[in-house]
Amino acid sequence: MKGVQELLRSLRVWDPAVTELRPFEPDGAPGDPVELFARWFAEAVAAGQTEPHTMTLATADADGLPDARVVMLHGADAAGWSFATHADSRKGGQLAGRPYAALVFYWPVLGRQVRVRGPVDAAPAAEAMADLHARSTGALAAALTGRQSAELDSVEELTRASEAAWERASREPAAPAPTWTLYHLRPHEVEFFQGDAHRRHLRLAYHRTENGTDWHRRLLWP
Repeated sequence: MKGVQELLRSLRVWDPAVTELRPFEPDGAPGDPVELFARWFAEAVAAGQTEPHTMTLATADADGLPDARVVMLHGADAAGWSFATHADSRKGGQLAGRPYAALVFYWPVLGRQVRVRGPVDAAPAAEAMADLHARSTGALAAALTGRQSAELDSVEELTRASEAAWERASREPAAPAPTWTLYHLRPHEVEFFQGDAHRRHLRLAYHRTENGTDWHRRLLWP
C-alpha cells in the first residue's frame, strides 16, 4: 500500500480530463454577490459537480477554538445563506455562544470556490419546520432521530432510534422536531475564486458597506 506522501505526489490538481477552468471577468460581475453565487451554483450543477449544495461550515467554541464540518445549503437569497441543525448539537451550541460563522463551497469540476463569512441568526420555528417538511422523508427521519453530537452507547441503539424515526416520518410527514433549527448567515464578506491553469487565480471579494445594504468589490492577489 502506498503511503500518504507517495499518494499525494501522484495526484494532480484540476486534471484537464475532468476539470474545465472557465474564464472569469470580474468587471462584469453583478453588484450583489447572491446573483453571482446563483449563477456559479447553476453552472456547477450543469457541469455535473457532485453534491454542489454541500459546504464546509466553520464555527468557534466557547474558547475561540475553530471547528468545521460539511453541511447542506438550504437556500441563498436576501435573507442570507441558510443551513439547518439541532439547536442542542455541538454546532448549535457554538452558534448560540458565538453567532458568527464561515462557509466554503468547493466545485473542483470548474476549479471554483466561494467563501462566505458573517453573523448568524436563527429563523423562526415555523420557518424551520416548513423548510424541514419540504424536504425528503429521510431528512425528517434524521431530524426526528435527534441527539446529534451526544455520546452514542452502541450502533444497535442508533439503529433502533433511526428505524423508529423513519417509521414516524413515513406515517407523520408533518411531525415536529422541536430542536431542529434553520439558520441564516447574513454575510459581511463573500469571495469568489476562479482557478487558472497558470496559477493566476482570480479572487473577487465583496464587502458589505457601512450602510448594510450595498457592497464594495475588490480583487485580491491569489
